[in-house]
Amino acid sequence: MRVVQALELGLDTFGDVTADDASGGSAAGAAEAIPTPHAQVIRDVVAEAVLADEVGVDVFGLGEHHRADYAVSAPEVVLGAIAGQTRRMRLGTAVTVLSSDDPVRVFQRFSTLDALSGGRAEVILGRGSFTESFPLFGYELRDYERLFEEKLELFSLLRKGGPVTWQGSTRAALEAQPVFPPVENGALRTWIGAGGSPESVVRAAHYDLPLMLAIIGGDPARFRQHVELHERAYRHYERTPQPIGVHSPGHVADTDAEAREALWPAYKQHHDQIGSERGWPPMQRADFERECDRGSLYVGAPDTVARKIAATVRTLGLARFDLKYSHGRLSHARMMRGIELYGRRVIPMVRELLAEG
Repeated sequence: MRVVQALELGLDTFGDVTADDASGGSAAGAAEAIPTPHAQVIRDVVAEAVLADEVGVDVFGLGEHHRADYAVSAPEVVLGAIAGQTRRMRLGTAVTVLSSDDPVRVFQRFSTLDALSGGRAEVILGRGSFTESFPLFGYELRDYERLFEEKLELFSLLRKGGPVTWQGSTRAALEAQPVFPPVENGALRTWIGAGGSPESVVRAAHYDLPLMLAIIGGDPARFRQHVELHERAYRHYERTPQPIGVHSPGHVADTDAEAREALWPAYKQHHDQIGSERGWPPMQRADFERECDRGSLYVGAPDTVARKIAATVRTLGLARFDLKYSHGRLSHARMMRGIELYGRRVIPMVRELLAEG
């Protein structure tokens, strides 16, 4: 039987470098719009988080990236600023690339954030779907799997508190080493982020940690097989399954038409930019509409988005749903309106729909 907890509804951003709304509704216009300076994007992210806290969002997550189209490379620093201006929502990452970082320093940064926020810190650990951090910090991509496995093993010991003894090949060994500051109450809340690989699902069960699935395309119901694998893995380890969450993209506006027309040029421009690096074909409007209708884009008026989130929560048995609300050059003003609608209208609707069964 899975651990039972109240449904959490959060928001995630990577600090996408935004622009104004002078796109004319076209992807070409979005691509040519003057980007907002990185420093301003970071200040805007703090303002977005403050609004999210005010309107009732449960969790606010920042993704770590090291490239020109995202402004947030040090999520914990930004979250520290947010902690001083918010009072209730949890603060975490989406995700922290543990493979190219040092587990001890990651733990120290988050235990410090936990102290600053009064126990509201959490971390989602992942291998990273973007690989810019590996050469930046001197790691080899050929060690991709080994780096994550060893560092996750060490982090799992650190989060429990007390002196740590550990030995591996990716960093210096530790012998009864205390690490400061300790988390004030209990263990640091830690999730495993997964893009859909079965190995990541089993890994979360092995370390007895909650699982966050990044579902960014296609029918979310196809991830039911991952939920079932998670449950089988927990039966193997003879433990009670930890919660499962989902991170998916979307945009909320006052009407369905407004949401789609606002998101389309920014979403296509950003998708095609990344696609040019990874060999994807350019996104067509029909692809976008299909994702909005039946896939993993949660786009529309509050009731449309709420019904789709509630359906995903039911289908996958989720304890958490995080909406990734920033998309390429979608403007700060539009995101602020989307956050307000998500907190004041979408979240209550989702809870009502689920209460109705």
